[in-house]
Amino acid sequence: MRILRSVRHKTCADGSFMKEYLIDSPVTPDFLEFLKKFGTIEMLPQIGEGFFKFEKRDFFSIKGFLNENSIEVRFKKEVMDITGDYLYSLLHFFQDGNPDYKTLARRDTSIQEKVSRYLYGDQKP
Repeated sequence: MRILRSVRHKTCADGSFMKEYLIDSPVTPDFLEFLKKFGTIEMLPQIGEGFFKFEKRDFFSIKGFLNENSIEVRFKKEVMDITGDYLYSLLHFFQDGNPDYKTLARRDTSIQEKVSRYLYGDQKP
């Protein structure tokens, strides 16, 4: 899965930065299962059938609908430069039927350390 282009972006009232992306394939239940390994997934049927929210603490959240080719990503603005690349990795390492958990887990750990140092210094979140 990969990003084809950024459709729109804006700064939000809460200080986050939102980007909407067009992706090359629709969001599937398998992709949501993959995401669960790296954050939390919440299905929100009251908003619409198939609506989901993925949360990666201190990184970003992803919202969208199953079977659609677009996602909305809200980045924590302070670390967006670090976590933007992680978003591309998250999509890239989900390879239909053969996700690369091991490589992404290593990258996840490395980026989490950078984000934590930037946001919290020597203190633990």
